[in-house]
Amino acid sequence: MKFNPIQALLIFAVTLSSCATKKVSESPKEVASKEIFVSSELRQKAIAAAREAEEDHDHTSILGSAVIENPHEYGQRTYFLYGAEHLNLENYYFDIPVVYNKAVKKWITYFLNRGRGFFERYSARAGRYAPILGKILEEHGLPRDLIFLAMAESGFQNKAKSWARAVGPWQFMPYTGRRFGLHIDWFVDERRDPIKATIAASRYLKKLYKEFGAWELAAAAYNAGEGKVSRAIRRYKTENFWRISRGRYLKRETKNYVPKIMALAIIGKNLKTFGFEEIDFHEPLDFQEVEVGPATDLFKVATELDIEFEELQRLNPEILRWFTPPQGDYKLRVPVGKKTAFNDCCAGKADKLIAKDFMPYRIKGRRSTLNDVARKFKIKDKQVLTWLNGSKPNTRLKRGQQVLLPFREGQNIRANMYADLYERPRKAVRMRRAWKKRIRRALRRGRKIASPRYYKVKKGDSLWTVSRKTGTSLDTLIVSNYQILKRRRIRAGDKLAVK
Repeated sequence: MKFNPIQALLIFAVTLSSCATKKVSESPKEVASKEIFVSSELRQKAIAAAREAEEDHDHTSILGSAVIENPHEYGQRTYFLYGAEHLNLENYYFDIPVVYNKAVKKWITYFLNRGRGFFERYSARAGRYAPILGKILEEHGLPRDLIFLAMAESGFQNKAKSWARAVGPWQFMPYTGRRFGLHIDWFVDERRDPIKATIAASRYLKKLYKEFGAWELAAAAYNAGEGKVSRAIRRYKTENFWRISRGRYLKRETKNYVPKIMALAIIGKNLKTFGFEEIDFHEPLDFQEVEVGPATDLFKVATELDIEFEELQRLNPEILRWFTPPQGDYKLRVPVGKKTAFNDCCAGKADKLIAKDFMPYRIKGRRSTLNDVARKFKIKDKQVLTWLNGSKPNTRLKRGQQVLLPFREGQNIRANMYADLYERPRKAVRMRRAWKKRIRRALRRGRKIASPRYYKVKKGDSLWTVSRKTGTSLDTLIVSNYQILKRRRIRAGDKLAVK
């Protein structure tokens, strides 16, 4: 099958309504905002703030944090750090509540010792992103020192990904990201865009503060979820985070989260005091924008502009693949000074840059469909192959027929660009899946014991050892004790039905 990019784009336009990202159903109270649009005015303000911060910075505090020289003239509520006067800090004022207690001291000690390398790397990256993040927070009427929440979440890494699949500098889960206006599909993940993700985080944090009325609780809810914190408040009959954290209801991660943010803020605004005055801050994020057509090949753009492909990736971290999304024009960020070069070579010449070097694949089975190909190559969004090949997902394909894959020809499909397709889940998740699969197989093959005798599980026993001791097949053992095993694994003291 020959690839016709114009035809493919027309096909995609027809099928767009069926393959668009599904909206999560929400109650009216949960609907926070529409899709995020970054105005050129906000973008320019943010970039200007980054340049200004770099010029005026005296390297005593993290770029982008609140500069409070006179708290009475600051314009927002300020908080003094009581109990830390003996530290002789350069900055005692913050625009979020910060305390100096045992929990916060523990994290300060960590970042001054074992975690010192982490703090230095976080701070270096802050030079690039924190000024823009701080400006966006300020534009939304939020405290600038909330940048330390992003620092705690990701260390200002756009590609950061947690074990729970939270992504980006603000570590949004897919549901929450979409809820606050971020677009996530096979082609882009705006959770990784530092500007759009910060706008979404501003919306979310605004909602949390309005709901809980205290930044400590809002931060805890950002980590654990609104429902969890609301239940904790009802359970302990208090809205004081520190009292709630004495109980067992909140997870240790959430209990540590708030003091960690405060410790980062204290150190981050007093770098000289804590011996971090030699941090090599990255240059502030700065860029120009050009408009490119649908499915633009970023390798071709990099070649035309005489820059590294990785530089385009660094400026556009939300683009997951080697080409821009196929559903419309795209505002692409390019290095400062390259907009003129782009206008000279490529403006108005979308065909010149359109992606064509897609990887061909020949069908091997007799009864294959595009759905089968999507499963084989772990392409969860099956409409991607529909867009590329102009066939419906369930259309039968002939053996030897060529289809196109969304990988670049000659590229390893295990490249970092496709890491999200092939990443392995955590060991605990893999073990749980294997256990459930084993249970299902036993339910198909085993027979329940009609007149059992019982074996009391001893410490160190497993189903396999019990099976060997009693001469009961593993499948029979599982089926006969399914009431226990459907909820959990066996424990010492359990009575198992055996032959």
